[in-house]
Amino acid sequence: MGASTKEERYSNMAIRSLRQHGQPVVAVGLREGRVSDVPIVKAIPDGTDFDTVTMYLNTHNQEPWQQALLALKPKRIIFNPGAENREFAKQAEAVGIETVEACTLVMLNTGQF
Repeated sequence: MGASTKEERYSNMAIRSLRQHGQPVVAVGLREGRVSDVPIVKAIPDGTDFDTVTMYLNTHNQEPWQQALLALKPKRIIFNPGAENREFAKQAEAVGIETVEACTLVMLNTGQF
């Protein structure tokens, strides 16, 4: 969540790193575009199962997505630095979604993903 075509953005780096690690990626952002082989879409695709949501949106920008993300029932949500949201994390944990405050890039590079 928060995908960007700008290469200097951490969300962009995460998409590329996830793909390099063989992970499937659905990139959702404010603007359509592409990062490597991954299209950026403006809405969460229907009928897709998600293992992990990696959050790059700040708390304010997460609000419109929260109910849809909870309804997805991913196994976990990673709140990257700057995207920490204790209230949303509590809601997610209440419905059985693991939450982690961590950096997706660090997790990938250290084998913790």
